[in-house]
Amino acid sequence: MKYFFILLLSSILVNAQVKTDALNLMPWPQNINLTDGNFALNKNFKVNITGNPNPRIFARATQFLRRLDERTGLFFEQGFVTKANEFPSAQLQINCAQNGKIGINQDESYQLEIKSDKITINATSDLGAIHALETLLQLLQNTSNSYYFPTATISDFPRFKWRGLMIDVARHFQPVDVIKRNLDAMAAMKMNVFHWHLSDDQGWRIEMKKHPKLHQLASDGNYYTQEEIKNIVKYADERGILVVPEIDLPGHASAILTAYPEVGSKINPDKNTYSIERNSGIFTPTLDPSNPKTYQLLSEIFDEVCPLFSGNYFHIGGDENEGKDWDSNPKIQEFKKKNKLETNHELQTYFTMQLIPILKKHNKTLMGWEEIMTKNMSKEAIIHSWKGPNEGVPSGQSLANVVKNGYKTVLSNGYYIDLMQSVENHYLNDPMPKNIPLTAEEKARILGGEATMWSELVTPTTIDSRIWPRTAAIAERLWSNENVTDLVSLRKRMKTISFQLEELGITHLRNKEVLLRNISNNQKNSALEDFSNICEPLKIYSRNSGGAEYQTYSPLTLFADACTPDAFDALNFNTVVNRYLENKNLENQILITNFLKKWIETNTNLIELSSNAPLIQPLLPLSKSLSDLSQQLLLIIDKKQAINPAELNDLLEQCNSKAHADVELAVYNSLKKLISD
Repeated sequence: MKYFFILLLSSILVNAQVKTDALNLMPWPQNINLTDGNFALNKNFKVNITGNPNPRIFARATQFLRRLDERTGLFFEQGFVTKANEFPSAQLQINCAQNGKIGINQDESYQLEIKSDKITINATSDLGAIHALETLLQLLQNTSNSYYFPTATISDFPRFKWRGLMIDVARHFQPVDVIKRNLDAMAAMKMNVFHWHLSDDQGWRIEMKKHPKLHQLASDGNYYTQEEIKNIVKYADERGILVVPEIDLPGHASAILTAYPEVGSKINPDKNTYSIERNSGIFTPTLDPSNPKTYQLLSEIFDEVCPLFSGNYFHIGGDENEGKDWDSNPKIQEFKKKNKLETNHELQTYFTMQLIPILKKHNKTLMGWEEIMTKNMSKEAIIHSWKGPNEGVPSGQSLANVVKNGYKTVLSNGYYIDLMQSVENHYLNDPMPKNIPLTAEEKARILGGEATMWSELVTPTTIDSRIWPRTAAIAERLWSNENVTDLVSLRKRMKTISFQLEELGITHLRNKEVLLRNISNNQKNSALEDFSNICEPLKIYSRNSGGAEYQTYSPLTLFADACTPDAFDALNFNTVVNRYLENKNLENQILITNFLKKWIETNTNLIELSSNAPLIQPLLPLSKSLSDLSQQLLLIIDKKQAINPAELNDLLEQCNSKAHADVELAVYNSLKKLISD
């Protein structure tokens, strides 16, 4: 009997052993070594913290226990971690040498060692320990009746020091709970900078005590109180995240000028009225750089806003200023001549340079989009690089120009998640240019990157589905080794990470059902779900072309809002097509025809649903095109019938239409491969 139990235990341990490629870690660690064994979890599991950490580690360790409780149902005896060295014999020992400070130049490294009877985290500061706890959570494995961590040693640190996410709350306001749940998701993905875009043409989002007209006249009632801002900054701090606010200047200023038209650049600004914009786009209202009252107002605004944010950086925008009102104002033109400013770009540099001492008074370093860079711009400024091929600039060239001119930079080109591009576009986009030689000193000026979530086409209901899970891939690009680029591995791991993000309150999965239920008029919506899994929203600003179809108050509850990039069934279909083209055996043929039959049935069911759901009507032309093409392909594949190539290509191109419901069929390219064979 004794030998039987030894054999049984050995069998369990063998079955529980995990291979590295079976793990779902994101970002992938710098160094990981799995060993043969496991640490079995039970309800007696406890955490102990030693060293000299920031108190934030106690709350994060407590949250770690609750998240582990949630996944395992073990309900550990330890409720809260409240002080250092509380349980010296605990199975999880966290050693932090020093108090971590929130910023971009901190040591965030950690070492994680999992033995069969003990887990140890060693980190320079609590910031690294927080990252280690996230990795440990992702390592959780299970058998049919128990949970465990595989034994392993991990040594990890970030490749880049700036790993950010920007959320624009001006175009569509995002309430406090949206910001907080995304901060939780950022922490899970080891991101450390939250860039908060707080003003634009469409709204001013900060309560102002001394200049209340800003939030009273330019926010539609949607703004954050100063206490809410302080609370969010504290919430981010507790998760190791730096908050960088942005007030966009001197352009994108309609909201500011709605409250204070006297500092605008129109001729006779006192007699001209401004209003906040309801549409999307680039607008002309611009602050007057020749007016001393402009700088007086901005100084008073920064005096009130800067103390709300504990970090050392302040983003002043500076992008997309067309200068039309400057050109038409004789007073401003005379100011340019007097100060020997030949271009509007030089005039904007003059304006920006006046902000540097205003911000420095509050210990803030100025940061702005790349338009602020000229030969006269202070080298202390951080230049935010955003232009690329979509703006006619070769990939990597904009960022390279910045560092070659002696500036520190953060990259966002290639990380614009509002463009609705596939995760592949973001994941293979590296902040370090591959095609442009840079010196070691120039490379050191590349601080990292930032995903940008512009909110023209998102609401609190849909914003999470536009940020996650693709931003997890960007987080990996900014943390992990540059050679970690396997897309198959990425997609596999992202699927699990996507579910884990939902545990943190991210709504990207659950809210899709809410939208589809609305579209189907509360009917059974499985056909609608199936169709959404092969459709994606129109990309690269081709939806809402001209910026006037949807406004800042539009709820955005249409089919395109339920669809996401990387449509699940489209990816699967592409895999099946590739297999079929390599080997047209019966098994692969059946896989292809199953998809085709499913789409024919989906079209039939959508037509039936549409009789009591007007919001389905716009989908029907695209669904019909796919159904018609699928029927023809079944005749070719199943019945071996010859079909007129011109007729087939005509049906294929109908499936490439971008004219229906703001979506495109994500299976088009795979169908094209299938037909071209």
